[in-house]
Amino acid sequence: MGRRHRRGRGRPRRPRDDPRGAAFAGEDDHIVVGTAGHVDHGKSTLVGTLVTGQADDGEGGTRSYLDVQPHEMERGLSADLSYGVYGFDDGGAVRMDNPDRKSDRARVVEEADRLVSFVDTVGHEPWLRTTIRGLVGQKLDYGLLVVAADDGPTKTTREHLGILLAMELPTVVAITKVDAAPEGRVEAVEREVESMLRDVGKTPLRVERHGVATAVDEIGDGVVPVLLTSAVTGQGLDDLDRMLETLPKRADDADADFRMYVDRTYDVKGVGAVASGTIRSGVVEAGDELLLGPMPDGSFREVEVRSIEMHYHRVDKASAGRIVGIALKGVKEAEIDRGMALVPRDADPRPVRSFDAEVMVLNHPTRIQEGYEPVVHLETVSEAAVFHPKGGRLLPGDTGETAVRFKFQPYLVEEGQRFVFREGRSKGVGTVTGVRYADE
Repeated sequence: MGRRHRRGRGRPRRPRDDPRGAAFAGEDDHIVVGTAGHVDHGKSTLVGTLVTGQADDGEGGTRSYLDVQPHEMERGLSADLSYGVYGFDDGGAVRMDNPDRKSDRARVVEEADRLVSFVDTVGHEPWLRTTIRGLVGQKLDYGLLVVAADDGPTKTTREHLGILLAMELPTVVAITKVDAAPEGRVEAVEREVESMLRDVGKTPLRVERHGVATAVDEIGDGVVPVLLTSAVTGQGLDDLDRMLETLPKRADDADADFRMYVDRTYDVKGVGAVASGTIRSGVVEAGDELLLGPMPDGSFREVEVRSIEMHYHRVDKASAGRIVGIALKGVKEAEIDRGMALVPRDADPRPVRSFDAEVMVLNHPTRIQEGYEPVVHLETVSEAAVFHPKGGRLLPGDTGETAVRFKFQPYLVEEGQRFVFREGRSKGVGTVTGVRYADE
């Protein structure tokens, strides 16, 4: 494929039996990218090719390096979030030799001076809830929207683009499968993509014409770089590599108090309960004493950090923006739910059952009225809630104020957090403007 690809060399590695772990050497040089796009447009295949450097077989073979469920492998459709990682050092790209081997992912984390982690979302409409969770619940630095050259932008493409922009994520569009479409069709899809971006007030920037350096300088502030790519021939992937190698890390909250919202849980033999997610702010270290919650009754559980892993690599500490698994002492895996948060023991967190918000209704068949009940996606929370709009109603396209109350239990919510709400065909976005504590 003619791409820089270095494997298995670099900094001396800590012996495998050394229990001390390590701090990731590239602590300030790690970006997290969320993928989005219609089903079968090549999200997972593109990511699989990037993290391995292996050309796809034209049948989506490299996507198997990301999907972990047997039914996903059989059907060729992702049904949950999946993750990938590769990196860079002075010798070029650091990729995985065998992505099915956990130790190979750990090696990439250990050897790379700069890491790129992918949160690969789901393109199939029935799993839109999972896609929203991936784009809202992770602390992403950039969005990567894929559009297949043999299909073009779809309703789902536009919906995913709307979510990326609602979360204020700088976004890159990769037009995939250019090897599978005639030149005239590729050019037509480029024009469709550019029209789609202009329709939402964004300026498309063709990377082939303006160069990677310009794309990196201009991304955000209304500019969306667009690349032509093929996981089969490698077209455009060198440019995408260089972009991912040089895109700046977005400002994080490493100096704030530690907070992580739980996205997944595991019960690991010999370790116990593990909570995984993306660190929203602060730093966590092995041995830290934390609070987990709120529990359904609004209380918080005292827990201790046994150990921390990042892409199967043991680390002593991790900071904002890292995707980690934290082994916890003092709680069973069955007691941890998605949407709970981990905070320092002295943080004095308070559960929130209701909050005020400013919302924008993106689309709705009629109008939103008193008692409207969508699912609210805030951080990793996905919970049914009741809306009480100021003035009694909100029409499609309206921006207005509403009170929101979770139906079943409280969560850790604070002013300024952005969220997506959805019910049937109606969708919207919002920002928390005030909270009412459940214990008041």
